Amino acid sequence: MATPDFPPSDLEAGKISLPVLGKMFKIQTEEKIGFLKKIFYTGFPVTAITLIELLIFGGKLKEASIAYTLLLLALSFSIAVTKSHDLRKIYQALLLLTIFRLINFSMPVFLERNLYSFVFIYAPLAIPITIAVTHQKVSYERKRDTLRRIWIYLPLSVLTGFIFGQAEYVLIGARELIPDLSPANLLALIIIMVFVVALVEELMFRAILQTSLEEFLGPAGGIFISSLLFGIMHSTYGTFYEMLYTFFVGGFLGYLFYRTRSLPLLVMIHGSINIFLFGIIPYAGPGLGLI
Repeated sequence: MATPDFPPSDLEAGKISLPVLGKMFKIQTEEKIGFLKKIFYTGFPVTAITLIELLIFGGKLKEASIAYTLLLLALSFSIAVTKSHDLRKIYQALLLLTIFRLINFSMPVFLERNLYSFVFIYAPLAIPITIAVTHQKVSYERKRDTLRRIWIYLPLSVLTGFIFGQAEYVLIGARELIPDLSPANLLALIIIMVFVVALVEELMFRAILQTSLEEFLGPAGGIFISSLLFGIMHSTYGTFYEMLYTFFVGGFLGYLFYRTRSLPLLVMIHGSINIFLFGIIPYAGPGLGLI
């Protein structure tokens, strides 16, 4: 067991009394217990989501939908009864992920998966996300700083999007979501992937979930857990490598958000990845036909 690092001379000289030492050890013990409680309260729903996503990975969609419904009720109840403001914010963020997945489950019932199905999946989240962002008072990069740096952000986003999109295409061989690379189809892909998919996911996983976890567990814990959930919730692709890869990408985006607080930068990078993955690379070929 670790002990406080007091200079031997202070102890030998009797400068630190036994009652003071006892009080310090008590404080340390209370801090450890408090941290373990934080891990438990956060870890339980995170573990639940992970296990349910593994059910999806194994093709057990009916069981997963029932489990997510029960988790939705449990998180809603927990938000209502918990006294910790920070914990309520985390449960609120996890509730968004649960709602997202339940909406996702409903898509095959009435709509074939294509580019426009993303609108039906992500658009219903606009209201709960807006409420969560307002309630949690997330801090972002100032607009004038974003505008000043946009000429750096834009080429950086395209280059990063190409690199990550190329790597992900090799892993999952994604099919194209547009019939060709005509300007109209490409514009539709850009609008949906940037202003619908990327914006909603970055708000959920980074702006809301990661921020609330950072306040509760610290930056490392916030980035790790939000990235873990970002990766595990790509279970629908059916490959372990895709989940591992998106965990890595989530970590990169999470660290970038922690350092810059620039949501536009993350949205542009995330959107660029999807544009290359689901539109440009399937038609142009790996390396855009240059390799």
